[in-house]
Amino acid sequence: MKGARLIVGDVRDEKVLREALKGQDAVVSALGTPASLFREVTLLSTATRALVRAMKAEHVSRLVCITGIGAGDSAGHGGFLFDNVIFPLLLKKVYADKNRQETIVRDSGLDCILVRPSVLNDKPGHGSVRVLADLSGFHGGSISRADVATFVLDQLHADAWLHRSPLITW
Repeated sequence: MKGARLIVGDVRDEKVLREALKGQDAVVSALGTPASLFREVTLLSTATRALVRAMKAEHVSRLVCITGIGAGDSAGHGGFLFDNVIFPLLLKKVYADKNRQETIVRDSGLDCILVRPSVLNDKPGHGSVRVLADLSGFHGGSISRADVATFVLDQLHADAWLHRSPLITW
């Protein structure tokens, strides 16, 4: 990582993002938003659209973006409780925006990796993860935030998952 700076501003503001990107080689997007039962969620897609524009303007080409199990073609692989209770009741609007976010990233022309962690937990990291491209037979799982962070940071310089959407789990 090049020199760390504190930049205060709105993640949807392209000008703020451009300032944060000056002199950087890559971006990790780990945006989150709370569950929303009634309100439409647009933060992820709006911020990602601004980020992509800012990255192109600042000539930063690598984007590692964390979404989650349930986004894109990983929908329906979260396990019974997640897929049938948590997702439809609490996360449907959030994941509609995650899907928009993934489309923006995929269509950006950037060197991107969409990382889809299984259900996050606060346990200590194992130091290794299972990385899945084929979700046949996979239904549920969890992973520590620490192991997600390690995997994501590794993707800043690795090309094995470039332009792909791996699901990571234990």
